Amino acid sequence: MGELSLVAIALGAIYLGALACIYRILLTYRTTQGAIAWIIGLLGLPYLAVPMFVLFGRYRFGGYVKARRLGDESLTDLLNRFEQQTTSIPTPTGDRSSEELKVLCRLGRQPFTNGNRCTLLRDGEATFEALFEAMEDATRYILLEFYIVRSDRVGRRIKSILERKLAQGVEVWFLYDDIGSVWLPRTYLHQLAAAGARIASFGKGNIRRRRLQINFRNHRKLLVCDGRIGFVGGINLGDEYLGTAMDQEPWRDTHCRVEGPAVTGLQLAWLEDWNWASSDFPSLDWAPVENRAGDDEVLMLPTGPADTWETCTLFFLNCINNARTRLWIASPYFVPDFQIMNALQLAALRGVDVRILIPEKSDSRLIGLAAYSYLVQACKNGIAIYRYQPGFMHQKVILVDDRYAAVGTANMDNRSMRLNFEITAITTARHFVRSVESMLEEDLDSSRLMAEGDYQDRSILFRLGCRAVRLLAPLL
Repeated sequence: MGELSLVAIALGAIYLGALACIYRILLTYRTTQGAIAWIIGLLGLPYLAVPMFVLFGRYRFGGYVKARRLGDESLTDLLNRFEQQTTSIPTPTGDRSSEELKVLCRLGRQPFTNGNRCTLLRDGEATFEALFEAMEDATRYILLEFYIVRSDRVGRRIKSILERKLAQGVEVWFLYDDIGSVWLPRTYLHQLAAAGARIASFGKGNIRRRRLQINFRNHRKLLVCDGRIGFVGGINLGDEYLGTAMDQEPWRDTHCRVEGPAVTGLQLAWLEDWNWASSDFPSLDWAPVENRAGDDEVLMLPTGPADTWETCTLFFLNCINNARTRLWIASPYFVPDFQIMNALQLAALRGVDVRILIPEKSDSRLIGLAAYSYLVQACKNGIAIYRYQPGFMHQKVILVDDRYAAVGTANMDNRSMRLNFEITAITTARHFVRSVESMLEEDLDSSRLMAEGDYQDRSILFRLGCRAVRLLAPLL
């Protein structure tokens, strides 16, 4: 067979692959802009676009859907029973807030539960102290799920506690994301496993997951002890949240501690992920117990690409569209799509106090540049964008009026809204809302309010760069 024939076969295979990708895009696309961009690339540069689409092009996680809703009957039964619990949100005549919150229940297939105690953990030091204490006090089991786990001082302290609890007969299930924890030494995991911990990777633990792409990451950070105490928020397991390096300021981040029936929702989210990664269904405590010291209404909202809807996007839109007087959002990655940006503009035009808190110093140069491209559009509509000064701000927090607050793992970018598995704790508890308000006021005092000139007065090359990077928003 001649060289020309081999080249023709190779080209034919590449274009057949491109046509197969286009077929999939036309059946499953969510935005016309993204679909058109992929199709142009696949037709014009198929030898580059086909492998890129294989890595980044899928937007649905079908295998997880089946495992989650149809696969394990026991898991399905637990999900259905918890979903059908009566929500504690009242329905007074003419009050639209009840319907607004019930929408969130339907999105996450979980109820608002009463009888909880929700505590705000305002930084890494407070969070790790609370995590260590809860693990030390565990008597039956500990469930961990983190995007990033490091073998640094914090990581070694976690490992030491887990090994000690395992020796005491406490069961440990440890789930991590292989992309986020790519630098975690295998010896760390092997030693935990040797001590008796059950360990699974969201990327490598289950053969069903082999088809999963780089796109889909388990970005959740949660801990459950004995089914009674749970933690969720933006903090991973690493020293960066403490600023232990001489030349490093601590990352500014937020977590929350929940005690009560809402922990069942957190445990269910963990179980779905664990069942997917390992095909294992551990025996856990599913009897919700109210916290007698608290009466907080709390909802755990898991979101991800396996959902029927774009759950995370709808969550943000629900918050924005229903804000009446105030909408404060803290997010380290602010790259909203057009519908989120339009909703923010409408909120500002309604007279809502819209403030977006982002970091001055980012761990992603591209995302930092992309955020500038929204500045003029925001300022013209009364949206205030603040840049946090003392270090890298990594928290994901939302405050809606004086009615409810949310702390979780979801950023305001395409990856969180469509590609990552995330989870958010939402509460109407007045003391928690006030704590979040006070915390954000302090953060805003440590921030710089941006003006149009921060973008308009920069060089044309800088502005072109910001706009060009914004085109990559679906991949950032």
